[in-house]
Amino acid sequence: MMQEQLITYTLHLADTNLIIGQRNAEWCGHGPILEQDIAITNITLDLIGQARSYYQYAATLMGNNATEDSLAYLRNEREFKNLLLAEQPNGDWGQTILRQFLFSSFQYQLLQLLVSYSDKTLTAIAEKSLKEVKYHLRWSSEWVIRLGDGTEESNQRMKNAVEVLWRYTGEMFIPAAFEKELGIDVASLKYEWSKNVKQVFDEATLSIPSGVWMQEGGKTGTHTEQLGYILTDLQYMQRAYPNSEW
Repeated sequence: MMQEQLITYTLHLADTNLIIGQRNAEWCGHGPILEQDIAITNITLDLIGQARSYYQYAATLMGNNATEDSLAYLRNEREFKNLLLAEQPNGDWGQTILRQFLFSSFQYQLLQLLVSYSDKTLTAIAEKSLKEVKYHLRWSSEWVIRLGDGTEESNQRMKNAVEVLWRYTGEMFIPAAFEKELGIDVASLKYEWSKNVKQVFDEATLSIPSGVWMQEGGKTGTHTEQLGYILTDLQYMQRAYPNSEW
Protein backbone atom coordinates (compact mmCIF):
# COMPACT_ATOMS: atom_id res chain seq x y z
CA MET A 1 0.00 0.00 0.00
CA MET A 2 2.81 2.44 0.91
CA GLN A 3 4.47 1.78 -2.48
CA GLU A 4 1.22 2.62 -4.26
CA GLN A 5 0.87 5.86 -2.32
CA LEU A 6 4.48 6.80 -3.08
CA ILE A 7 3.89 6.25 -6.80
CA THR A 8 0.75 8.38 -6.71
CA TYR A 9 2.51 11.17 -4.82
CA THR A 10 5.49 11.14 -7.18
CA LEU A 11 3.10 11.35 -10.14
CA HIS A 12 1.32 14.24 -8.43
CA LEU A 13 4.61 16.15 -8.21
CA ALA A 14 5.56 15.27 -11.78
CA ASP A 15 2.17 16.13 -13.24
CA THR A 16 2.00 19.51 -11.51
CA ASN A 17 5.43 20.52 -12.79
CA LEU A 18 4.75 19.24 -16.30
CA ILE A 19 1.42 21.00 -16.66
CA ILE A 20 2.51 24.39 -15.33
CA GLY A 21 5.65 24.04 -17.44
CA GLN A 22 3.52 23.34 -20.50
CA ARG A 23 1.42 26.40 -19.74
CA ASN A 24 4.50 28.61 -19.37
CA ALA A 25 5.92 27.21 -22.61
CA GLU A 26 3.02 28.84 -24.47
CA TRP A 27 4.84 32.14 -23.88
CA CYS A 28 7.95 31.06 -25.76
CA GLY A 29 8.46 33.67 -28.47
CA HIS A 30 5.56 35.77 -27.14
CA GLY A 31 7.00 37.36 -23.98
CA PRO A 32 6.58 41.12 -23.51
CA ILE A 33 10.33 41.72 -23.92
CA LEU A 34 13.14 39.42 -25.01
CA GLU A 35 14.80 39.17 -21.59
CA GLN A 36 11.58 38.01 -19.90
CA ASP A 37 10.72 35.70 -22.78
CA ILE A 38 14.04 33.95 -22.11
CA ALA A 39 13.48 34.01 -18.35
CA ILE A 40 10.11 32.28 -18.42
CA THR A 41 11.40 29.80 -21.00
CA ASN A 42 14.27 28.89 -18.67
CA ILE A 43 11.81 28.48 -15.78
CA THR A 44 9.78 26.19 -18.04
CA LEU A 45 12.85 24.07 -18.74
CA ASP A 46 13.57 23.83 -15.01
CA LEU A 47 10.03 22.70 -14.24
CA ILE A 48 9.93 20.12 -17.01
CA GLY A 49 13.37 18.88 -15.99
CA GLN A 50 12.08 18.38 -12.46
CA ALA A 51 9.01 16.62 -13.86
CA ARG A 52 11.27 14.23 -15.76
CA SER A 53 13.11 13.30 -12.57
CA TYR A 54 9.83 12.53 -10.82
CA TYR A 55 8.47 10.56 -13.79
CA GLN A 56 11.66 8.53 -14.01
CA TYR A 57 11.40 7.66 -10.33
CA ALA A 58 7.70 6.78 -10.65
CA ALA A 59 8.47 4.56 -13.64
CA THR A 60 11.15 2.74 -11.64
CA LEU A 61 8.70 2.16 -8.79
CA MET A 62 5.96 0.97 -11.14
CA GLY A 63 7.96 -1.37 -13.36
CA ASN A 64 5.92 -3.08 -16.11
CA ASN A 65 7.87 -1.22 -18.82
CA ALA A 66 6.64 2.17 -17.63
CA THR A 67 8.79 5.09 -18.80
CA GLU A 68 8.83 8.83 -18.28
CA ASP A 69 7.38 9.20 -21.78
CA SER A 70 4.53 6.74 -21.26
CA LEU A 71 3.58 8.46 -18.01
CA ALA A 72 3.55 11.91 -19.61
CA TYR A 73 2.04 11.03 -22.99
CA LEU A 74 -0.19 7.98 -22.54
CA ARG A 75 -2.21 8.68 -19.40
CA ASN A 76 -5.64 10.23 -19.71
CA GLU A 77 -7.03 13.31 -18.01
CA ARG A 78 -8.50 11.51 -14.98
CA GLU A 79 -5.15 9.83 -14.31
CA PHE A 80 -3.32 13.16 -13.94
CA LYS A 81 -2.92 14.35 -10.33
CA ASN A 82 -1.68 17.91 -10.87
CA LEU A 83 -2.84 20.88 -8.84
CA LEU A 84 -5.71 22.78 -10.45
CA LEU A 85 -3.68 25.99 -10.25
CA ALA A 86 -1.14 24.58 -12.71
CA GLU A 87 -3.64 24.07 -15.52
CA GLN A 88 -5.25 27.51 -15.44
CA PRO A 89 -4.92 29.59 -18.65
CA ASN A 90 -2.11 32.08 -19.06
CA GLY A 91 -4.42 35.04 -19.50
CA ASP A 92 -2.26 38.15 -19.75
CA TRP A 93 1.33 38.49 -18.52
CA GLY A 94 0.13 39.49 -15.06
CA GLN A 95 -1.99 36.38 -14.64
CA THR A 96 0.87 34.14 -15.73
CA ILE A 97 3.23 35.88 -13.32
CA LEU A 98 0.81 35.55 -10.43
CA ARG A 99 0.21 31.86 -11.14
CA GLN A 100 3.95 31.23 -11.10
CA PHE A 101 4.42 33.25 -7.93
CA LEU A 102 1.66 31.46 -6.03
CA PHE A 103 3.00 28.08 -7.13
CA SER A 104 6.68 28.87 -6.58
CA SER A 105 5.91 30.18 -3.08
CA PHE A 106 4.29 26.83 -2.30
CA GLN A 107 6.89 24.73 -4.10
CA TYR A 108 9.71 26.43 -2.19
CA GLN A 109 8.12 25.48 1.13
CA LEU A 110 7.33 21.95 -0.05
CA LEU A 111 10.84 21.22 -1.29
CA GLN A 112 12.29 22.33 2.05
CA LEU A 113 10.00 19.77 3.67
CA LEU A 114 10.98 17.02 1.21
CA VAL A 115 14.70 17.66 1.70
CA SER A 116 14.29 16.07 5.13
CA TYR A 117 11.91 13.32 4.01
CA SER A 118 12.74 9.64 4.52
CA ASP A 119 12.73 8.72 0.82
CA LYS A 120 16.26 9.23 -0.49
CA THR A 121 15.27 9.74 -4.13
CA LEU A 122 12.65 12.39 -3.38
CA THR A 123 15.18 14.09 -1.11
CA ALA A 124 17.80 14.17 -3.88
CA ILE A 125 15.33 15.61 -6.40
CA ALA A 126 14.18 18.19 -3.84
CA GLU A 127 17.74 19.30 -3.06
CA LYS A 128 18.52 19.86 -6.74
CA SER A 129 15.18 21.52 -7.49
CA LEU A 130 15.34 23.88 -4.51
CA LYS A 131 18.20 25.83 -6.09
CA GLU A 132 16.11 26.42 -9.22
CA VAL A 133 12.91 27.26 -7.36
CA LYS A 134 14.68 29.94 -5.30
CA TYR A 135 15.22 31.79 -8.57
CA HIS A 136 11.66 31.15 -9.77
CA LEU A 137 10.32 32.62 -6.53
CA ARG A 138 12.59 35.66 -6.60
CA TRP A 139 11.82 36.38 -10.26
CA SER A 140 8.05 36.02 -9.93
CA SER A 141 7.99 38.02 -6.66
CA GLU A 142 9.78 40.92 -8.31
CA TRP A 143 7.32 40.89 -11.20
CA VAL A 144 4.25 40.78 -8.94
CA ILE A 145 5.59 43.85 -7.13
CA ARG A 146 6.54 45.60 -10.37
CA LEU A 147 3.10 45.14 -11.87
CA GLY A 148 1.05 45.58 -8.71
CA ASP A 149 2.84 48.77 -7.72
CA GLY A 150 3.15 50.01 -11.30
CA THR A 151 0.62 51.84 -13.39
CA GLU A 152 -3.11 52.00 -12.76
CA GLU A 153 -3.65 49.50 -15.56
CA SER A 154 -1.00 47.02 -14.40
CA ASN A 155 -2.37 47.19 -10.85
CA GLN A 156 -5.88 46.47 -12.10
CA ARG A 157 -4.66 43.54 -14.18
CA MET A 158 -2.99 42.05 -11.11
CA LYS A 159 -6.16 42.51 -9.10
CA ASN A 160 -8.05 40.70 -11.85
CA ALA A 161 -5.47 37.91 -11.77
CA VAL A 162 -5.87 37.52 -8.00
CA GLU A 163 -9.63 37.28 -8.42
CA VAL A 164 -9.27 34.54 -11.04
CA LEU A 165 -6.53 32.44 -9.42
CA TRP A 166 -6.97 32.71 -5.67
CA ARG A 167 -9.71 30.06 -5.57
CA TYR A 168 -7.16 27.45 -6.67
CA THR A 169 -4.63 28.08 -3.90
CA GLY A 170 -6.43 26.27 -1.07
CA GLU A 171 -6.00 22.87 -2.70
CA MET A 172 -2.24 23.02 -2.14
CA PHE A 173 -2.75 22.75 1.62
CA ILE A 174 -5.58 20.20 1.70
CA PRO A 175 -3.84 16.83 2.13
CA ALA A 176 -4.90 14.02 -0.19
CA ALA A 177 -5.13 10.48 1.16
CA PHE A 178 -1.74 9.59 -0.33
CA GLU A 179 -0.08 12.57 1.36
CA LYS A 180 -1.58 11.62 4.72
CA GLU A 181 -0.44 8.02 4.26
CA LEU A 182 3.11 9.15 3.51
CA GLY A 183 3.21 11.62 6.38
CA ILE A 184 3.69 14.66 4.13
CA ASP A 185 2.02 17.47 6.06
CA VAL A 186 1.19 20.03 3.38
CA ALA A 187 -1.21 21.80 5.75
CA SER A 188 1.79 22.84 7.87
CA LEU A 189 3.18 24.82 4.92
CA LYS A 190 0.31 27.26 4.76
CA TYR A 191 1.56 29.64 7.49
CA GLU A 192 4.92 30.39 5.84
CA TRP A 193 3.34 30.48 2.39
CA SER A 194 0.70 32.95 3.54
CA LYS A 195 3.31 35.12 5.27
CA ASN A 196 5.45 35.30 2.13
CA VAL A 197 2.49 36.00 -0.14
CA LYS A 198 1.25 38.77 2.15
CA GLN A 199 4.68 40.38 2.26
CA VAL A 200 4.89 40.49 -1.53
CA PHE A 201 1.25 41.56 -1.90
CA ASP A 202 1.80 44.41 0.56
CA GLU A 203 4.70 45.70 -1.54
CA ALA A 204 2.60 45.25 -4.66
CA THR A 205 -0.35 47.15 -3.12
CA LEU A 206 -2.55 44.07 -3.54
CA SER A 207 -5.00 42.63 -1.02
CA ILE A 208 -5.38 39.02 0.11
CA PRO A 209 -8.96 37.93 -0.74
CA SER A 210 -11.17 36.68 2.06
CA GLY A 211 -14.13 34.33 2.08
CA VAL A 212 -13.20 32.67 -1.23
CA TRP A 213 -14.54 29.16 -1.84
CA MET A 214 -11.54 26.99 -2.60
CA GLN A 215 -11.64 24.58 -5.54
CA GLU A 216 -10.10 21.14 -5.21
CA GLY A 217 -10.00 17.79 -6.99
CA GLY A 218 -6.83 17.90 -9.07
CA LYS A 219 -4.96 15.60 -6.70
CA THR A 220 -7.60 12.92 -7.17
CA GLY A 221 -8.03 13.34 -10.93
CA THR A 222 -10.97 15.76 -11.12
CA HIS A 223 -9.91 18.70 -13.24
CA THR A 224 -11.18 21.81 -14.95
CA GLU A 225 -11.84 21.62 -18.68
CA GLN A 226 -8.48 23.32 -19.22
CA LEU A 227 -6.45 20.15 -18.67
CA GLY A 228 -8.10 18.42 -21.60
CA TYR A 229 -6.96 21.17 -23.96
CA ILE A 230 -3.41 21.01 -22.60
CA LEU A 231 -3.17 17.24 -23.00
CA THR A 232 -4.58 17.41 -26.52
CA ASP A 233 -1.60 19.53 -27.54
CA LEU A 234 0.95 17.80 -25.33
CA GLN A 235 0.08 14.23 -26.29
CA TYR A 236 -0.95 14.65 -29.92
CA MET A 237 2.24 13.47 -31.61
CA GLN A 238 2.66 10.34 -29.48
CA ARG A 239 -0.98 9.34 -29.85
CA ALA A 240 -1.12 10.08 -33.58
CA TYR A 241 2.20 8.35 -34.32
CA PRO A 242 2.81 5.84 -31.50
CA ASN A 243 6.42 5.06 -30.63
CA SER A 244 7.70 7.52 -33.21
CA GLU A 245 11.35 8.59 -32.90
CA TRP A 246 13.34 11.54 -34.27
